[in-house]
Amino acid sequence: MNASAPHLPALLQLASSALPVGGFGYSQGLESAVETGQVHDEASAARWIDDLLQLGFARAEARWWRIASDALRANDVATFTEINAQCWASRETRELRRESEQTGRSLVKWLRALPRTSLTEETLDALNALRPITWPCAHAAACFALELPAAHGLQALGWSLLENQILGAVKLVPLGQDAGQRILHTLGQRLPDLVADVLTGDAEPNTFLPLLALHSSAHESQFNRLFRS
Repeated sequence: MNASAPHLPALLQLASSALPVGGFGYSQGLESAVETGQVHDEASAARWIDDLLQLGFARAEARWWRIASDALRANDVATFTEINAQCWASRETRELRRESEQTGRSLVKWLRALPRTSLTEETLDALNALRPITWPCAHAAACFALELPAAHGLQALGWSLLENQILGAVKLVPLGQDAGQRILHTLGQRLPDLVADVLTGDAEPNTFLPLLALHSSAHESQFNRLFRS
């Protein structure tokens, strides 16, 4: 899957850690896993992030993204709204729900500030009216607005997750920058196959991630913490 020249700027912008949605403020349970010693070195950090990539991204977030994207491409805002509601209801903890709400809302605000996209004002108004709009659905809308092919959009979604987790692990474990880059390089190579499986399969989103939910719940009352989630 090669990013063609016309799509490359939008792909880089959407996957950039400079995207102003606040994703850097969340660890998705990693901080609690470090607190309990489950993640304590490069190998255990790689296992944690790999599990989140394969189970949280490929089985859940990416599948929500795909069906939301399909609805938008069919100009079916009603179905998109229902998918968003189901995605929001799948968040098992207060922190995971607030993270998805805040990043999703910020991404729609970013979209509205762009000078020209493929989304009509009517559709933008409908997205803005969703209270809340979730991160996967907002991201699918952003990719549609920027005319990114679905495979490229999912690559950006997965890369954002990986990069945020690596940045969190470097601070929390702590890992050296070289260790973080090794994990990012290794796990980044898996993204194309995971994305291809999501796009060619028809499985429903599977959000059964009990260990993530437990660590996210524990993090809500963790005394010392750097991250909001």
